[in-house]
Amino acid sequence: MRAFRTFLDQPVEVLSTIGPKRAAALSKIGIDTLQDLFYYFPRRYLDRSTVTPVRDLKVDEEATVVGRIIQADIETGRKSRFVLALSDDTSILTCVWFSHIRYWEQKFVVGDWLAVSGKVSFFGNFQMTHPEFDLLGDDREGSGYNTGKIVPVYPSNESLTQVGLDSRGFRRLFDRLTTNFADKIEEIVPEDVLQRHHLGSLKDALINIHFPQDNSALSRAVHRLKFDELFFMQLMLAFKRKRFRTDNAGIAFEQVGDKVKRLVDSLPFELTEAQKRVMHEIRADMKSSRPMNRLLQGDVGSGKTIVALMTMLIAVENGYQAAMMAPTEILAEQHYLTFYRMLENINVHTVLLRGGQSKKIRQNIVQDISSGHAKIIVGTHALIQEGVEFQNLGLAIIDEQHRFGVIQRAVLKDKGVNPDLLVMTATPIPRTLSLTLYGDLDVSILDQMPAGRKPVITAWRQESKRKKIYDFVREQVKKGAQAYVVFPLVEESEKLDLKAAVESYERMSGTIFKDFRLGLLHGRLKSDQKEAIMASFKNGEFDILVSTTVIEVGVDVPNAAVVIIEHAERFGLSQLHQLRGRVGRGQKQSYCILVASGRLSYEAKERLNIMAHSTDGFKISEKDLELRGPGEYFGTKQSGLPSLRIADIVHDMDILKQARQEAFSLVEKDPQLVKPEHIKTQSYFVKQYKDRYNLAWVA
Repeated sequence: MRAFRTFLDQPVEVLSTIGPKRAAALSKIGIDTLQDLFYYFPRRYLDRSTVTPVRDLKVDEEATVVGRIIQADIETGRKSRFVLALSDDTSILTCVWFSHIRYWEQKFVVGDWLAVSGKVSFFGNFQMTHPEFDLLGDDREGSGYNTGKIVPVYPSNESLTQVGLDSRGFRRLFDRLTTNFADKIEEIVPEDVLQRHHLGSLKDALINIHFPQDNSALSRAVHRLKFDELFFMQLMLAFKRKRFRTDNAGIAFEQVGDKVKRLVDSLPFELTEAQKRVMHEIRADMKSSRPMNRLLQGDVGSGKTIVALMTMLIAVENGYQAAMMAPTEILAEQHYLTFYRMLENINVHTVLLRGGQSKKIRQNIVQDISSGHAKIIVGTHALIQEGVEFQNLGLAIIDEQHRFGVIQRAVLKDKGVNPDLLVMTATPIPRTLSLTLYGDLDVSILDQMPAGRKPVITAWRQESKRKKIYDFVREQVKKGAQAYVVFPLVEESEKLDLKAAVESYERMSGTIFKDFRLGLLHGRLKSDQKEAIMASFKNGEFDILVSTTVIEVGVDVPNAAVVIIEHAERFGLSQLHQLRGRVGRGQKQSYCILVASGRLSYEAKERLNIMAHSTDGFKISEKDLELRGPGEYFGTKQSGLPSLRIADIVHDMDILKQARQEAFSLVEKDPQLVKPEHIKTQSYFVKQYKDRYNLAWVA
């Protein structure tokens, strides 16, 4: 593939209104070329259908009002405030700011038009406190709005505003851009694809996204631009899948020998039908000479570990090494001990490589790996460090794969020659996101729990019910169960969170639960200390473990039957579900109590209610994606995929399916996009996505 420059690849400075200062401010937000500028979309629009006259406002409802500033003053009193009066000819709305009042005094000019959005209150007249706002400008632009014009509102920031690029400045900039350069916009999607889906031209879409003729034209523009974005994202996945399947000669694992059979026969339980189905899928992949590239999804406790071990034994029986990389030392240790116990009567040398081991132990393990004496290797990031060489790595397994960066995953694969790859996650991934993130992978799903597992009973309680909660924990521990008390640990307030966890541990062990044995686990402890505490809890030496979220992934203590999650409103749904998964792993009825603090937002209550009513990880993940949006839901920053400017994979699933079908079909027909009708598609893909494609390829 080759890229060639188009007219729109020129720097933004070719626009006469953009000088060095504006160019520098735009560059900070990723706008360097005319092409980049065309794709800087409004964040919303103002038109008569979305604006409420002041006289029709309702208290406690969100609304947007557009009017002219008729007064703007600082009012002094018990607490100084900046007060602005806005008139829209139906009545007057008061807007109040209590902080940075000198800044607001400089910001607004009497006579200008202003759009404000916020919750409505009433104190003598309708009022908004600290509303969001957009400056619409002078009489000319304001009156243009009032004659029915749809006004685009652009995202801005302080450095952009300082160079005149607030929302009004952007509108003037885009007026010049579309007038002078819209005719230079070239099509990037093949003509037959556009016709099949009745999509308008890219030129019309980019003009109408900035200056819509009407709502219908805006809707068509948005649809076209969403299709483009999803089409090129799926094109990347299609290239990746095609390249993986055609460029690589893998290992054909012919044998399923005695070791796998002996392992299955030694299990104290029957494999679920889901485990048998998934093993059949994995076995078919491993027999093929094409490298396996499979994602294994399974809810907490669904039995991924035994599937991983059987897969590793197939590699071992065919004369190869198998490695599993886990994100934390505690989880790596747990996998190692599980494998070691299960392989006790099967002759397979298994080792654990992690940080914190003595120099001598590490040297011996590294020697075992390089000589091929170690057949199953479990480890953390230590597996991909310099100096760790495998004799013949045939299978790489990544556990909780979203916790690793793209490059880390690639380095482990590169320790062998086209080894089979199995990536596992206990975070159920919604189908919508799976198509986007893992559209190039074969997917296996463990959607069945082992027999005898009882659903965890979940409830959420306000902090005021703490005594009853502790009484319940005391009752369960007296019956022989163990309990977790989990505190949040988030980057922004890590020191305070850690202090709260330590202080609560001291208070509980000294008063509330002084007759029980308590342990404390957090990320600041040394790795050997963490392992010792977790081992002690697992062995029953502690009744209650007070912990930060280091226990989130994978730790398996069958006797733990209660988990209290403090400040549960601060967690996302998927993380709450993961934490709940620390209990319910044995035969006892288990309980999860979510303790909420302070006044809760609507979204926080929604999350807690969902947790109380569902234990289905896949349903929870769909709801989590819906509530949080795709941007930060699941490792998209590490996936190598481009971020989405306009499409939303939750609400645009129909467009995603169409785009996916067209992208994969195109790559099958023309794998290099060299046919004349595909050259512009190829050029745009290489120019915009080449770096991302290379990153996604190693993912």
